[in-house]
Amino acid sequence: MRIGVIGLGLIGGSFALAIRRAHPSAVVVGTDRDEAAIDAALQRGVVDAAATLPELGACDALMIAVPVRQMPELFARLSSHLQSNCVVTDAGSTKGAVIEAARTTFGAHVAQFVPGHPIAGRERSGVGAAAGELFEARHVVLTPLEENDPAAIDRVEQLWQSCGARVVRLEAGEHDRVFAAVSHLPHIIAFALVDELAARPNARQLFTFAASGFRDFTRIAGSSPDMWRDIALDNGAALAEECRRIEERLAALRRAIEARDGETLHTAMQRARAAREHWMAGELAGFRDDAA
Repeated sequence: MRIGVIGLGLIGGSFALAIRRAHPSAVVVGTDRDEAAIDAALQRGVVDAAATLPELGACDALMIAVPVRQMPELFARLSSHLQSNCVVTDAGSTKGAVIEAARTTFGAHVAQFVPGHPIAGRERSGVGAAAGELFEARHVVLTPLEENDPAAIDRVEQLWQSCGARVVRLEAGEHDRVFAAVSHLPHIIAFALVDELAARPNARQLFTFAASGFRDFTRIAGSSPDMWRDIALDNGAALAEECRRIEERLAALRRAIEARDGETLHTAMQRARAAREHWMAGELAGFRDDAA
């Protein structure tokens, strides 16, 4: 089995390491726009060899782990090199724009493209942060296309399962709405809070006294700005709606603070704490699920 990886950062590098661990006889090859990343991946043993696009298009399976705004150009360059045996998947955090680009550029080869999204990450990026255990017991969402051969979907699913992941399937639009709320919005809030405090005249004082609560809340503001800019723009409609909703929720809490309405504040906080405790315990039966 020959596996290709385009984008040797945290996700692509971790996927390569997980595949090498699960399939010791597999040959894993890869490339990256950054020559230093390729060199680091080779030195760490993340991949067996660097590869060109024609070589990657001839692999049995190909993972594309680049920022979503790079994918249309990459798909266009890759399309003429895809062999019929190569199943392609991606790790993009948005799916609607990625699928549109794939349909535009891959032509008949689009049936070989099974969109995916591993729900795993760290605040550190780059191949130096890659870890073969990153996907263990983590969800990977596949958003199959109507053009996909079931065998192609199964092959991608089996690869992720061999990495220790729990694979689920969603429709692409539903995926983008869900992750706008639970992933993209938290990142925007974390970036906004750190940026706001850093811009104040007393920023040094503020950061001097910031402690564990601030550190934990803002951890994801250490994520890649390039990647999260692209995600925000590609999922703009859904993310803008989530921003509007949280602005309304914050405005309601601000009004309660201004009115010294402790009961409203306590009720909201108690409701939020209970919801988080149920989520942390895996007790989801009590949550509404109108999509079920």
